[in-house]
Amino acid sequence: MVTHARRPARRRGEIRNISLVLGSGAARGLTHIGVIEALERRGFRIRSIVGCSMGALIGGIHAMGKLDVYRDWVCALERVDVLRLMDPSLTASGLLRGQKIIDVLRESIGDTDIEELPIKYTAVATDLQAQKEVWIEQGSLFDAIRASIAIPTVFTPYRLGDRLLLDGGLLNPIPVTPTLRDDTDLVVAVDLSGPPDSEIQGRLRALAQARDGELDKYRNAIRRFLDDAIERLAGALQPDESDDELGLREIVMGSFELMQATIARHQLASNPPDLLITVPRNICQSFDFHKAAPLIAIGRELAEEALSHLPAPRASE
Repeated sequence: MVTHARRPARRRGEIRNISLVLGSGAARGLTHIGVIEALERRGFRIRSIVGCSMGALIGGIHAMGKLDVYRDWVCALERVDVLRLMDPSLTASGLLRGQKIIDVLRESIGDTDIEELPIKYTAVATDLQAQKEVWIEQGSLFDAIRASIAIPTVFTPYRLGDRLLLDGGLLNPIPVTPTLRDDTDLVVAVDLSGPPDSEIQGRLRALAQARDGELDKYRNAIRRFLDDAIERLAGALQPDESDDELGLREIVMGSFELMQATIARHQLASNPPDLLITVPRNICQSFDFHKAAPLIAIGRELAEEALSHLPAPRASE
């Protein structure tokens, strides 16, 4: 792949238009929403987005201008809703088809061609047959997203044109390289495979409890009942997943994420962003999409912590 020189240093006090790189990491990718909110709250202008897997989904929806619609939808999801969005595959190429969630999002958010987006957008996927990284920058937005989220063995590969595509995280979980072409002042990247943090679970629980406190007692009681029922159903359908004996899903996802973390370290060393926001990989399980509200809040907090080292951008004249 062609390499590019880094952009020249920005002028001090200049308005900062940014390129945003959103990494892969399943449900951890919900923290991307909080990061985007923190960036915009501080006055940064997102002019370019490069996304991989869940980063491609969040980034694409933001580029459409519909992130608030998606945020409200995903924050309303309960565990049972997440299960209903899973469409088992009848083939051996993946456990899930992944089409149901894409169809639901297309219906609620709409679709558009990437070329029509007001923000420059690139979804990163992996061409299985050519064994190379693919940058998708034209055609249907949700086709590009579906290709980029095709986690091996979990989602079936996605055929786009003459290519059979898989999750971009296979080769580049934090794809900074496409931003080297951008005429922006700052590259901000979000790494969802950061080192484990012993305190992150406590922070997440505290945020979840704060959200529960905002619900009335009847809704909260129904929510607990459903969570308990789904827990018992899940336990009946799969082997014990204690620390001593992990289930197949945990082994597959854990192995994939370990590989991603290793690749990410090498990619970041080759093409470091101007600012890296790191999310601990132990923040949640891969399919904890029902924890959207506290995950988004954690994303805001982590972004604010990283951004506190930068001066606020100057307001436009």
